[in-house]
Amino acid sequence: MKSQTCKLFTDLRLSAFVVATLCAVAITCPMVLSAQTASTREKHPTIITFDPPGSTVTVPSQVNPAGETVGAYIDASGVFHGFLRAPDGTFTTFEAPGAGTGSFQGTLGFSINPEGAVTGYYRDASTVLHGFLRDRHGTFTTFDAPGAGTGAFLGTFPQGIDPAGTIAGLYADGGNVSHGFVRAAHGNIMTFDVPGAGTGSGQGTTGLCINPAGTIVGNYLDANNVNHSYVRTPKGKVTKIDVPGAGTGAFQGTYAVSINPAGAITGYYIDASGVYHGFLRLPCSQGDADCQDTW
Repeated sequence: MKSQTCKLFTDLRLSAFVVATLCAVAITCPMVLSAQTASTREKHPTIITFDPPGSTVTVPSQVNPAGETVGAYIDASGVFHGFLRAPDGTFTTFEAPGAGTGSFQGTLGFSINPEGAVTGYYRDASTVLHGFLRDRHGTFTTFDAPGAGTGAFLGTFPQGIDPAGTIAGLYADGGNVSHGFVRAAHGNIMTFDVPGAGTGSGQGTTGLCINPAGTIVGNYLDANNVNHSYVRTPKGKVTKIDVPGAGTGAFQGTYAVSINPAGAITGYYIDASGVYHGFLRLPCSQGDADCQDTW
């Protein structure tokens, strides 16, 4: 599970969340400011801070084009709850059917599409993970990827949902090996493994993000614990991604994080010295015969 990077809640052994906020301070000469009219003063983005009622730790995951924010919070008993924040600041909290009520159990909202459908996972009373889809009216559909493990902290981890309702994610089998999955809007689930993915505990394939075209980006950890990224088309074609300069030692390598509607992928890589660097991978232009759509 060490190759998961797309979401804050993906590390199942996470015991605390640290949220850092950077503030920019602008100092303006009072005499100049008094001479400015309201229409000519420099404008700044608005920052709104929030916590759902009962939260001790709040971690938003995604905001959709309508301004609806989805995420999860932890209450005073250490139980997770999903939340949806409307643009007017109204909160809706939700619990997936079957979610446990003990510490580190409960419901985690991960991704929301333009229609307001939410996906995520819940931990049951045995701390086994299951996926869910919550439609914009609040109706839940729960699901498990075929082959998902049934032990504590194993199971199904949805990560992203596209406008059509297709869900991408991963599941951990009984041996704690990760595999990618894609769930169609009608409920059919297809699993996949990237060639070269390791088959040991903590290794394997993770499906992380999905764009409106249904293209999935993710990562895989090989048998030597080196991390690599990939992009998978809706028809199942996989292209591996290794950034030039990425290290080849254990837990070094390339880590994709996100893909946009145009197919541009961003993430980071860890070099041979353990230093982190960012990357942006731009897709080939249509009709460019010389471009190999790789590095």
